[in-house]
Amino acid sequence: KTCISQNTIKQTMSGVDTEAAGDSSTPKKKNHNKYRRPKPWDVDGTDHWNCDKPWVSNEEGGEDTLPGGRLLEESSFATLFPKYREKYLRESWPLVTRSLDKVKISCELNLVEGSMTVRTTRKTSDPYVILKARDLIKLLARSVPVTQAIKVLNDDVQCEIVKIGGLVRNKERFVKRRQRLVGPNGSTLKALELVTSCYILVSGNTVSIMGGYAGLKEARRVILDCMNNIHPVYNIKCLMIKRELAKDPKLKEENWERFMPKFKKKNVKRRTPHQILKEKEKTRQQQQKKQTANEDDDNDETKQRENKEIGKKKKVYTPFPPAQTPSKIDLQLESGEYFLSERVRKAKKLAEKAVKSKAKSKEKREAREREFEAPPAASLSTAAISSSEKKKDKATGSDNDLDISALKSKFEKAGSKKRKADGNLSDFVAGAGGSDEKQDKKKKKKDKKKKKAKHD
Repeated sequence: KTCISQNTIKQTMSGVDTEAAGDSSTPKKKNHNKYRRPKPWDVDGTDHWNCDKPWVSNEEGGEDTLPGGRLLEESSFATLFPKYREKYLRESWPLVTRSLDKVKISCELNLVEGSMTVRTTRKTSDPYVILKARDLIKLLARSVPVTQAIKVLNDDVQCEIVKIGGLVRNKERFVKRRQRLVGPNGSTLKALELVTSCYILVSGNTVSIMGGYAGLKEARRVILDCMNNIHPVYNIKCLMIKRELAKDPKLKEENWERFMPKFKKKNVKRRTPHQILKEKEKTRQQQQKKQTANEDDDNDETKQRENKEIGKKKKVYTPFPPAQTPSKIDLQLESGEYFLSERVRKAKKLAEKAVKSKAKSKEKREAREREFEAPPAASLSTAAISSSEKKKDKATGSDNDLDISALKSKFEKAGSKKRKADGNLSDFVAGAGGSDEKQDKKKKKKDKKKKKAKHD
């Protein structure tokens, strides 16, 4: 058995070697049509691209008709429009319906929902026209005029809406770049329209483009480059050169890279901020101080002082932020007040207020009582001594500061003023002298009567 097995193994190995040798000499081709069954139309000489009149021309209207007669399913598209477009769309909707009726598409304007809908009908002969109608309502929603938007229904006009809202984060920068695309009085946009032979409208966060496929591609590239901080003038210049080169039949199939202008990027030096200038000035001053310190090696004390000052100014850098200040809730949790009910909390606050008010009233009462307290004995004795000393000084005339001549003149002036006043009163009061005499007489009579009464 062992002999047979060894012989059989040798024979099989030799057969494998011969097959391998045969494969290396003549490689076999893979049969790709191994599982492909023959079709009845797979006959030599058949033209697969030939159509046996799939479209039948209608002689009366000159329109194409489908082989089945009509579309099997109804297709519809709807878009929303902003509120400010409602009035314009309501006025111009009859024109839209007339233009869509020509291509057998029905349309609907819903002012309640703020939407426009287009759908195919049984009479629709062109299956692609529904996509054109969808583009039409999209353009109307993006503020394109009706007369311009209707042109999308033509076969040679396509449209594209480029979204530019999310390309720039900063709003101010976005507005600047969008204005750059429009240009002064719309000159840049007009130049781009002429070069690309497209209609371009910038509105809000989108740019609507209408034109041929080649023009759409170029306009889209220019718009995206503008939002990526490449001025549209550079691209317009390149497009103008390409336009001129395309006219020459000799240069049609050549590379135009050598004719294109090469714009160098200039790094304009920006103004350094005020804080950075201050920091630079500080560092410069510190360096000057260090240089002067190195020169004056003799003054060791000054060096030490400066090093101490610099050490004070420098703050130790820590990667960790400062500790967060505890909030009101954290403080309540620490004190345990957070878990109390509102009634208990209010009662606690009222109790604290009452304690504070009692302390304040006590302080005020003590302040009032202090006003009525008698001064101490020592202060009274000192006050009495000072008053007695003053009296002695006045009596003896020991006060050196008093000027006697000045006092005399003062008293004389006061007396003269009184005299003048008495004289003036007698002048102005009528019969002042007569009244005095009468009073004297009355007094005399009264005195006489009193004397008589005594004698009696």
